[in-house]
Amino acid sequence: MKALYFILIAAVVVSCQNQGKMEIEKAKLATVDSMKVEIEKQRVIDSMQVEMAKIEETKIETQKEVVVVNKPSATTTTTTTTQKKGWSSTAKGAVIGAGVGAATGAIISKKKVQGAIIGGVAGAGIGAGTGAIIDGSKKE
Repeated sequence: MKALYFILIAAVVVSCQNQGKMEIEKAKLATVDSMKVEIEKQRVIDSMQVEMAKIEETKIETQKEVVVVNKPSATTTTTTTTQKKGWSSTAKGAVIGAGVGAATGAIISKKKVQGAIIGGVAGAGIGAGTGAIIDGSKKE
């Protein structure tokens, strides 16, 4: 009977030691995984900062000043060249409206393709109208 108790206690001690090692391994793996996630987040942030720097650089390049000196009259003229920025609000509204309308039409309708087409056309119209209103208010 004493031998049985001794074997039972030895088994409990050995299993507890194995549990501790397994928990340590799990903790190590969790730490490594969280570090990988943080590294990935930092990589994304760094790439976004690089892209933002490129955008700022292109903005600076588009706003160069040109100095023209006319020798006989000795006057100086400065002109600034600017490029038009991307899409108008009307175009953006039409594209966004078409996407949202198509998705909504496909979800709601029993005939998915037909619903997506109708929703896309309706969404594009509404989005273009909204964008035109925004463009009009920006001009004022």
